Amino acid sequence: MKKSPIEIPLSKLKLTLLLTGAAAFVVAGFLFAIEPANFGSRIFNNEQVIRIVGIVSMIFFGVCLVFILRQLFDDKIGLRIDETGITDNSSGVSVGHIDWNDITGIETFQVYLSKFIVLETDKPDKYLQRASNGITKQAMLANNKICGSPLTISSNSLKIKHQKLEELILEKWNEYGKTDALQQVLS
Repeated sequence: MKKSPIEIPLSKLKLTLLLTGAAAFVVAGFLFAIEPANFGSRIFNNEQVIRIVGIVSMIFFGVCLVFILRQLFDDKIGLRIDETGITDNSSGVSVGHIDWNDITGIETFQVYLSKFIVLETDKPDKYLQRASNGITKQAMLANNKICGSPLTISSNSLKIKHQKLEELILEKWNEYGKTDALQQVLS
């Protein structure tokens, strides 16, 4: 009997908060870039560095703003878990469907206060090739270098808390995928 998939929607509230934060950093970056003298201090007063920080902030958070806006108006389900794997549409670095058989491990990685679920894989190139654009590919390469896998999922834009998401993915991996992955290793 085929089991019903688990679908976790995108959280419009969380996305709106992320959008507000990104917009604030774009505005702050703009102010740093046009008036760096107003943002110096006794400790640090290099106007060129302040201007560069402003420009980098505008570019980085501007790109984030675009990705968040796209998600805010996206009607797709944020994350779907079924017998075949996980379909991720939760962030700008999502690659769509991830087969259970390609997942070799699951762990949590934390950067400051943000937690990510890392889906370890022995086929990173398969998923890196799916990157929708150069920025996404660079972010996935950075994830691969820092976390050991290009496949990461965050609950930041989903209607679920990190702990619950982690438990759910581990439970379904044990139910659907881990056995197949272990059989492949043993054969």
